Amino acid sequence: MIRRHTARVATDAGWFLGEGPVWDPARERLLWVDIMAGDVHEGRLDDDGGVERMRTWSFERSVGAVAVAADGDLLVAERETLTRVHADGSRTRLARVLPEGSPSRLNDGAVDPSGRFLVGSLGGDREVLVRFEGGGCTTIDDDLTLSNGLAWSPAGDRFYSVDTLTRRVYVRDYPAGERSVLFTVDDGHPDGLCVDADGNLWLAVWGGGRVECRSPQGTLLAVVEVDAPHTSSVAFAGPGLDVLVITTATQDLSPGDLAAHPLSGRLFTARVGVTGLLPPYWDPGL
Repeated sequence: MIRRHTARVATDAGWFLGEGPVWDPARERLLWVDIMAGDVHEGRLDDDGGVERMRTWSFERSVGAVAVAADGDLLVAERETLTRVHADGSRTRLARVLPEGSPSRLNDGAVDPSGRFLVGSLGGDREVLVRFEGGGCTTIDDDLTLSNGLAWSPAGDRFYSVDTLTRRVYVRDYPAGERSVLFTVDDGHPDGLCVDADGNLWLAVWGGGRVECRSPQGTLLAVVEVDAPHTSSVAFAGPGLDVLVITTATQDLSPGDLAAHPLSGRLFTARVGVTGLLPPYWDPGL
């Protein structure tokens, strides 16, 4: 039987393209981005699953993703480049991922179990997924339509990735393995995802107003209903890693859609009876 859950709204404010939630356990803070606004937000999660925004870092152009190091520094995927934000607020350009003036932009990113940052792109004909290591980028995929959610199995030996426009969720052995289609999404488009402590996938479905839980074999196990059509990404957060945080967006919604779903763009949370994995920190030394 498929389990059913309903998410609750967690913020008073909303964002145009909320994305990429990341839990920082050492500082008990939640990070997420508003992509087109070029903002990285920091918030606090309360005992009832609400999120209070505490701080914002703004960038000149879009921001696809954020990661955090053990010392609290941030790694931010700007439109074409990767930037480190130090504790004192200063910023260091680390690498250029896309050519200057590219029609593409960086999108979703995540830290692998070894502490390396992976990020993909969207906007052009052949999009990439790369791994930042040794001061440069190693290409993993170069044939994507819209690179999106990234996650790893509890053992770190299986890697899941999303190609949104083809509606595919891929799986492969990690760090080196042949990519194959795990499943496709028929109603809506797969977006951000994470993995729980049992190894199951939690996938935000853009245009579907829901989060799906799938087994490692792709079987549908549970659905979280969200009162926002464009659910964009997910992460487990909180001291017990037992709160599923869901980002949403108002992008591409008509006035009628917004009237029917006025909570669109806000963060949502749900307790789904499982816990997430302790998120790895980005290692600047790799």
